Amino acid sequence: MKHELTTPDTASKRITRLSSLFVLALGCFFFISCSSGTDKKAESNAGAPAAVAEPVDDGKGIGPVKHVTLSELDPQLAEQGKNLYEGKCSACHRLDGTKVVGPGLAGITDRRSPEWIMNMIINPEEMTKKDPTAKKLLAEHLTQMTNQNVTEQDARAMLEYFRQLDASAN
Repeated sequence: MKHELTTPDTASKRITRLSSLFVLALGCFFFISCSSGTDKKAESNAGAPAAVAEPVDDGKGIGPVKHVTLSELDPQLAEQGKNLYEGKCSACHRLDGTKVVGPGLAGITDRRSPEWIMNMIINPEEMTKKDPTAKKLLAEHLTQMTNQNVTEQDARAMLEYFRQLDASAN
């Protein structure tokens, strides 16, 4: 059996060669990973759809209510709305112009469309993210309106109650 003697000079040459190979391999790895990442990014963006535009502000808000037909005031529906308001809304909203946690509701039916009012009651989180008016209210009052899990029928009853209050104030 033949034994090779390793001298300090031979060991130094081996380390230098291995270091050079390591640096070269590392450089190739970075070159390949960088260039393939760029290609993948370009490929992934090539088929991407165009950015989705923000919804147009039609004054109706964001939510399930697209159209509300109003007729004469319905006192029975307004009474249901009053009970719902007292149970779900009165802790944060006053019926006059006073701000508590949220804005006062006096004149709300004069300032906002019926659809906007109902969508805000039903869908407050999405409204404050996407509707310009709701965003401004959130910025002004600094508190997110709580989702009270109100149905569309309940929101319609509250709208009728607000209509009744605003009509009696005029």
